[in-house]
Amino acid sequence: MTEKKGPADCLFEVAWEVCNRVGGIYIVVKSKIPSLKSRYPVYYTIGPYFPKSHLSEFQELPPPRELKDVFDRLRAEDIFCHYGKWLVKGEPNTILVDFSVLMEQKDNIKTELWLDYKIDSLGSGYDFDEPITWGRAVGRLLSELSNTMRDKRVIAHFHEWLTGAALLYLKKQKSSIATVFTTHATMLGRTITGNGVNLYANLGSFDPEKEAYKYGIQAKFMTERACAQNADVFTTVSEITGIESAHFLGKKPDLILPNGLDIDVFPTFEEISVKHILYRRRMREFIMAYFFPYYTFDIENTLIYFISGRYEFHDKGVDVMIDALGRLNSLLKAGGSDKTIIAFFWIPGNIKGIRPELLEGETFFDDIKGYVDESIYDIKERILYMVLNREEGAGRFKLPPDFILEVKKKVLRLIRNGNPPLSTHELYDEEKDAIIRRFGETGLDNQPDDRVKVVFYPTYLNGADRLLDLEYYSAILGAHLGVFPSYYEPWGYTPVECAALGVASVTTDLAGFGRFITKALPNYAGRKNPGIFVLRRLNVSYDDSVAELTRIMHYFSQLTKEERIENKIEAKRLVSLVGWDSMIRYYIDAHSIAIQKKQTG
Repeated sequence: MTEKKGPADCLFEVAWEVCNRVGGIYIVVKSKIPSLKSRYPVYYTIGPYFPKSHLSEFQELPPPRELKDVFDRLRAEDIFCHYGKWLVKGEPNTILVDFSVLMEQKDNIKTELWLDYKIDSLGSGYDFDEPITWGRAVGRLLSELSNTMRDKRVIAHFHEWLTGAALLYLKKQKSSIATVFTTHATMLGRTITGNGVNLYANLGSFDPEKEAYKYGIQAKFMTERACAQNADVFTTVSEITGIESAHFLGKKPDLILPNGLDIDVFPTFEEISVKHILYRRRMREFIMAYFFPYYTFDIENTLIYFISGRYEFHDKGVDVMIDALGRLNSLLKAGGSDKTIIAFFWIPGNIKGIRPELLEGETFFDDIKGYVDESIYDIKERILYMVLNREEGAGRFKLPPDFILEVKKKVLRLIRNGNPPLSTHELYDEEKDAIIRRFGETGLDNQPDDRVKVVFYPTYLNGADRLLDLEYYSAILGAHLGVFPSYYEPWGYTPVECAALGVASVTTDLAGFGRFITKALPNYAGRKNPGIFVLRRLNVSYDDSVAELTRIMHYFSQLTKEERIENKIEAKRLVSLVGWDSMIRYYIDAHSIAIQKKQTG
């Protein structure tokens, strides 16, 4: 297929997350760099300058002449620009803007935003003041750069309200740069659902400005609204976010820009098969070290489910998952199932530190494992000798008595009374923690007869956390099912990442990705092994959603190994639908419309 080229000579992509990993937009911007870079003659990413956090991501270089002159002029305005390479795939030319000195002028900038766009930022905090000041600095940078490109077609693509001051500055200056604005999640939508309100059932009844003042987010909301209404092209990432935008921001999106993924950075299915065995072994070792000091179960007949993401109890559907797991536990126990489900909650929380008994248990487990590893050569050698010597008892080989005795002594140190903990870490205000409390309310307390057991793992999986010691993608590869029953999820990268790693998952029809695949594949819902299960949450009662998720998780637990492999294959196949090679066309379309609007006035 012929690669569709961009409609401009130069594209500037502006995001607070450039070289600054603070949210999901970081993945969006980073992953599509190769696709955009190959389609535009000149492509730059622009972000904020935070020297301490850029050490491993940004390589500063001397700016080319055309940039140096602009940088010198801006320095006189207390705007300091740094040129270099963002050290990610594609290594795009990048400008990071230091706005720290300009912060002294933040009140003047906010006053102008009120006079020009009626953005009420009186009493706003640093979380508004910093990006707004940075945005003004970026606006000045782009304005100066456009003066050096008068004969060029130039586009600036802005992500989220945090870039808003730059877009609005260009609008006020009547800049020749064509502008595209993308909101990935409306401020009001995220805030309202985060406070436990049923957003979609009551969408038409909300007074946007009143709600913004109610939650104290009026400055961010008004900036977002002004950007949507003043950009040459306004876009969102999903149909569901577009519905919110029409009501909250007073404008329907001109275009939907679904998020994509750089498929090439993920392993092939053959590599996935090997890595699944490797990382599943590590997961099982952790599970044995965690549970077996208290009681044992059949580790070979155990499935690993997980949920991950920010600690957004309602928005991420953590409440739905826990309630469904509680019902699943009762269902499996009533049916006399011999299956065990270990449900991990990889959700960063308010931690004090790792529970000392777990560290001690890991030490004792490693000691046993090390002793077995040391002894295995002698045992294998003895079995081989008996087989080759045609000894009559070879088929009933018994472990050496000295080995059994030593292992018994080591195991005795491992044994503990009571039940395994619900969390790997001690938490501040643990008795008030929403996840721990819901475990108790649903009877998920890791009793010996529970078929569903839970592990709240409230820290980031970075490969060196002293427990699992696996990076996030490695842990996913060792699992069987990712469960993401989100209520508010403008797109939802987690099920996409699972699919790219050949792991089945659950998403919802309130997640942008869930709605995308059900529309792309009209008969998708009726498939026996779909790879990605789409849970109904739109216009469905909470209890019915819990019941359906229980059914999905129970169904998956009953699958044969071959059927689980079918789901893995289908999940991996589906992710090709959202590769950036395919999805980048939506960005090109948005940029084309912006250029046309700018040219026609």
